[in-house]
Amino acid sequence: MKTISHVIVNPLKSLNLLSQSDMDGLTTSRGELFAVFRHCALAILNTDGEKDVYKKTEDDYEDFDIQLIPQSRGLRIELFNAPPQSFVDGKMIRGIQEHLFSALRDIVYTDFKITGTQTQPTSSADTTNTVFRILRNAQVVRPNEPPSMVVCWGGHSIPRDEYDYAKDVGYELGLRGLNIVTGCGIGAMKAPMKGAAVGHAKQQIKDGRYIGISEPGIISSESPNAIVNELIIMPDIEKRLEAFVRLAHSIIVFPGGVGTVEEILYLLGIVMHPDNNEAIPLIFAGPETCAEYFQELVQFLKDCLGDDVENYFQVFLGSPHEVGRNVRAAVEEVHERRSTANQAYYFNWELNIPPSLQEPFIPTHENMAALNLSASEPKHELASSLRSAFSGIVAGNVKEFGIEQVQTHGPYKLTGNKDFMSSIDRLLRSMARDGRMKLGEGEYQPCYQLID
Repeated sequence: MKTISHVIVNPLKSLNLLSQSDMDGLTTSRGELFAVFRHCALAILNTDGEKDVYKKTEDDYEDFDIQLIPQSRGLRIELFNAPPQSFVDGKMIRGIQEHLFSALRDIVYTDFKITGTQTQPTSSADTTNTVFRILRNAQVVRPNEPPSMVVCWGGHSIPRDEYDYAKDVGYELGLRGLNIVTGCGIGAMKAPMKGAAVGHAKQQIKDGRYIGISEPGIISSESPNAIVNELIIMPDIEKRLEAFVRLAHSIIVFPGGVGTVEEILYLLGIVMHPDNNEAIPLIFAGPETCAEYFQELVQFLKDCLGDDVENYFQVFLGSPHEVGRNVRAAVEEVHERRSTANQAYYFNWELNIPPSLQEPFIPTHENMAALNLSASEPKHELASSLRSAFSGIVAGNVKEFGIEQVQTHGPYKLTGNKDFMSSIDRLLRSMARDGRMKLGEGEYQPCYQLID
């Protein structure tokens, strides 16, 4: 495998102004934490690579190494045997260079500055404060800017017509001065950013924001796309999801797989909570060819959470212009509401997020089997349990820990009443049939078993 044998890179924006104690903290961090950084750095340098399975990338670049070099002018990164697609004429692409230092900031610097200095969180407020501090450290939350953040969720493996549709929606959002937040990968995460970049250019908006939020366990299969100009790597999937909803002024869901369903269930677990009176504007959007997909998704949500769940979202098929117009109107309503209530525009402090959606869910076989998927549960708690189930399936599909668990102990076992299991089974089978749960080569092998 051809590589770039040796190169030294300097910070551009992130970590370009450090004290000596900061550099000491960064350069003395080793062991498991530095191994996580190396793993994420390789995924970033492999942006636009053809392989989306972490093990294949690691095998291809097993000689890859990364070192930190402290000096009086700041910190530098030294790379050995790096993937070549991150370079042009021997020089690293500036966007990838910034992503590399963003990873160092969020994984190593954040650990000794924010998360590593804390005791175990004792309340929901502690976790929310941690999410805010990480976003503030990355300069993502900014005061005195009107609401403009549209979070876009959707699959990273989608057909061309769905990609083009998401790009057209992004274009409509860009024309209306809205900024994009996604999971930072390809597919439905890249397309709206690409469209918005063109819309911003037409409106001569030179400071368009394309924010990508990831986490270490999933970044290898969703490497940051080249349009992301603000990358944040949260410590775990729960803080990643909280960052999405705290930043969002509106949310669009494009067609996707189990990860997209996990995100929807996380949001519903919040907005259906009796302590939350303020809904986040939520739109399901896709081309008309996705009518069946959304019918199956909505039916699954109704089967599990009741018919009232339809009050929390709208479905738009076709007409990217209508999607853009409705999102712009929703964001203006959010602006007016927060202005009247004297609330922050940049971070939604008012949402009550229950601890069950903040505590990291570790997808062991024991934890998956213990999930309570019962109709007797309050709807917001059931949404939270279903979110954990889908989080485990995502882990079994793409995350190193989940893949190893399934390889060692066999498929995860999920237990619930017959109607729930049938509805989950129908949805997952339809996604596998449509290639929304297929990774790498060969046929998709389910990492779960559903037990009545």
